[in-house]
Amino acid sequence: MATSPTIEYPAEIPAGQGPRSSGISYQQLLDDDTRSVPEVLRWESARELPVVRVPLERYTSREFHDLEVEKLWKRVWQFVCREEEIPEPGDHMVYEIAEIQILVVRGHDRKIRAFANSCLHRGRALKDCAGRSENIRCPFHGWTWNLDGSMKELPCRWDFPHVDRDEYRLPEYRTGTWAGFVFVNMDPEAPSFESYLGDLPRHFERWDLAKRYKEAHVAHLMHCNWKVAQEAFMEAYHVVATHPQILAGIGDSNSQYDVWDNFSRAMTANMTPSPHIDYEPDEQEMLQSIVTTSLDEAPMLRVPEGMTARQLFAQMARMQLQSTVPSATDLTDAEMNDSFYYTLFPNFHPWGAYNRIVYRFRPLGNDPDRSIMEVLYLAPYRGSRRPEPAEIHWLDYDEPWTHAPELGPLAKIFAQDTFNLPKVQRGLKSASHSHATFANYQETKIRHFHTLLEKYIAA
Repeated sequence: MATSPTIEYPAEIPAGQGPRSSGISYQQLLDDDTRSVPEVLRWESARELPVVRVPLERYTSREFHDLEVEKLWKRVWQFVCREEEIPEPGDHMVYEIAEIQILVVRGHDRKIRAFANSCLHRGRALKDCAGRSENIRCPFHGWTWNLDGSMKELPCRWDFPHVDRDEYRLPEYRTGTWAGFVFVNMDPEAPSFESYLGDLPRHFERWDLAKRYKEAHVAHLMHCNWKVAQEAFMEAYHVVATHPQILAGIGDSNSQYDVWDNFSRAMTANMTPSPHIDYEPDEQEMLQSIVTTSLDEAPMLRVPEGMTARQLFAQMARMQLQSTVPSATDLTDAEMNDSFYYTLFPNFHPWGAYNRIVYRFRPLGNDPDRSIMEVLYLAPYRGSRRPEPAEIHWLDYDEPWTHAPELGPLAKIFAQDTFNLPKVQRGLKSASHSHATFANYQETKIRHFHTLLEKYIAA
């Protein structure tokens, strides 16, 4: 049934102990780096996970969506904004998840607080959009609260003898911050934010995401469930069919996958060939397949004799970073070339090293067939003054990613990534089979996600 909290668990295969690709492992590739490899890239965490087979109704039914709202979104820590989006007292923004609106406010004491975006009089949304104000005033009848949630003004106070100012504080949600990101949890009984993050901050000590600014923020409306959209960005298994033009320069099925308590990671190497191709590309072809994404284009760079594509690309990336990252010369070839894509359950996806990408996926309203995919670029900056954060750029359902020029060449890759997703949603509704089945290793991150989701739904 659509509302069943049960995932089918066939015989267990311990994660990381089953078959692997015959190609070079990611750890072997690190052995040839021209720099000393940081410990974070050497960590491996293969945990035992069930071979999850998820009922298709979990992607299509309103009943399961309603379960997610009650059991997941109202109880989990979730990323709502960057601190620099509300830098001064009175700055506020509105975050929405499944038609629940949360008002996030910077107080006069500079503390960040989150409130239900609803007037305690007759329920009008207190704020409609981001902005700055000295207090929180309902536009309907003028009931007003201070930025800390305490009641400030009640027009015609004489007519409300039954309203106690202390009791009519705005209901406040818990907040947490890490690396410039602001998180909110609506459940007062949830674990602390610090315990929820676990060891994730250790992974990013070398790549300080707090010392970045929001260079771009694009939100695309999607004709698919939020999990369908998210899962497309949690593995490299799709590269062979979705991005065949880059197979000469991406070690897709050689990727390393790791899981920890509430987060997971994949590491995919670039400028190394895919095991899927039946020939050995030269260094120039590997470089060109990634840099131009089309072998028909004129080469932008030439790999010098005696140098590899990984070494050349890393050298150029270090040169570009030197003006904003003082330690750029010490960064490894791996950090300059490869993709380190993390997932903090349920929907937050920061990338490691100096790749700028951060993803967020969330349901759109209460429609299980609609979602929002967001791409943020977090870039390092020069000096002590952080540049102003980019405003969000909304793209409609059928609007191409290339209508967001701030995404640069990756817009075409995102278009390839999302082309299949509405068709997946349609296929799920046409299916005669009952479950989605995931790979033992290459879809480790997805299996980890569904294992955690099951715990929330079954709680």
